[in-house]
Amino acid sequence: MESMYLETANEEMLLAIENLKHELTQVRTGRASPALVENIIVDAYGAPMAVKGVASISVTDAKSLAIEPWDKSLMKAIEDGIRNAGLGINPVNDGKVVRIVMPAMTEENRKNLVKIIGQKEEDARVRIRQAREEIRTIIIKGEEAGEMPEDQKFADLEALDHMSKEFNETIREVIAEKEKELMTI
Repeated sequence: MESMYLETANEEMLLAIENLKHELTQVRTGRASPALVENIIVDAYGAPMAVKGVASISVTDAKSLAIEPWDKSLMKAIEDGIRNAGLGINPVNDGKVVRIVMPAMTEENRKNLVKIIGQKEEDARVRIRQAREEIRTIIIKGEEAGEMPEDQKFADLEALDHMSKEFNETIREVIAEKEKELMTI
């Protein structure tokens, strides 16, 4: 029987993996993806809003995005938000649609993005470690308080270590896939 502590650890570790995957969708790979711009914050009606909340985003071809605001008065705000987001992309406003053509990736850009991906990998690994240590402490305190027998504590700790190793392997696979995608010309 799996303890509630292990279930909690599993949920927290899954959350770390999902967060990593979400963050990696925002890393530019030279291919157009709506995820690249959908969460960019723009000033709409005096309040900060994500692009996906004020416009429809479509992929026109492998290297181009079209962002069509539902309210044409937001064209300039969307254009400025994208330009100021630090993605190294330059939007073009044609009066109806904001177009983005993804610039070619240079070797230097690719190497910098691999570094960013490495940082995101380490952040995910830290979240896994924190979840493991938090649950580990709870299990040890639970056994000391008499809430579980000693053999259950050791079984749970062993299962927790095994679980964290599996999640770290998943992180490695996700990162390797993204790096391969990034380095493909």
